[in-house]
Amino acid sequence: MDISIVIPLYNEDESLPELAAWIKQVADTHQYSYEIIMVDDGSQDDSWKVINELRNKNEHIKGIKFQRNYGKSAALNEGFRSAQGDVIITMDADMQDSPDEIPALYNMIKNEGYDMVSGWKKKRYDNTLTKNIPSKLFNAAARRSSGIKLHDFNCGLKSYKKKLIKSIEVYGEMHRYIPIIAKWAGFKKIGEKVVEHRPRKYGVTKFGWERFVNGFLDLGSIMFVGKFGKRPMHFFGLWGTLAFMIGLIIFLWLTISKFFFDHTGLTQRPLFFFAILAMIMGTQLFLAGFIGELIARNSPDRNNYLVETKMGL
Repeated sequence: MDISIVIPLYNEDESLPELAAWIKQVADTHQYSYEIIMVDDGSQDDSWKVINELRNKNEHIKGIKFQRNYGKSAALNEGFRSAQGDVIITMDADMQDSPDEIPALYNMIKNEGYDMVSGWKKKRYDNTLTKNIPSKLFNAAARRSSGIKLHDFNCGLKSYKKKLIKSIEVYGEMHRYIPIIAKWAGFKKIGEKVVEHRPRKYGVTKFGWERFVNGFLDLGSIMFVGKFGKRPMHFFGLWGTLAFMIGLIIFLWLTISKFFFDHTGLTQRPLFFFAILAMIMGTQLFLAGFIGELIARNSPDRNNYLVETKMGL
């Protein structure tokens, strides 16, 4: 199969028929063998009903329905698990991504040797204050910390080699940083393509202000896990040992000082409590921190979601 198109969606029943027809037109024109995997992330409208109706008209359409809303990362991860195409393309369901970009994205993976290609919505139709400016800050921070020269990390329109999406996991809200996850997994050829950003035709945006705070937290998390996930002692051990040694040196100095220079009681000196605190913090960093990170990263339930039903898969 040439292409798997993964479409995460939440309350997008109005846009799905037009989107499915447009994708079919593009695929038929270029004679692609394809599948469209629509992942319903617990929609409360008629999205799943519409997907069933579309499936009856086009057997290339397949569906996954969550029992409740888990978020875009969960939807993408389930879609990636089921995708069988040589090239996987993701796009949003709100019609702001153009299916006419599919052939170029496919060609960059299949013929130009890219592991992943991320869309860049150079001209945007979103609100400048609430989306465009925060997105620029986001992307600048991600570029600087990761070394990946992309203008738009969070663009929903991307293409991937099959090997790449089968080698990574997307959880929490990490879909924003799939390029970084891919880089840490060893995929180096990550490209970018200017894509059309269309004005929203149906529905309303599903994102609020909290995603910007969460985005920076997720960036810190993914950078940490990518660098220290396999060797957490290099981080926690370093700072834990440093804090413990500072506390120990202060404690030893206070003890020597009491017996030889100043006979003031240890508990009457503020530095004594600072030394104890530093040693406790060092011990906690050395043990509790990296153990907790390892438990979270290796949790068998991290990517288990309640799938109500599947169709065509």
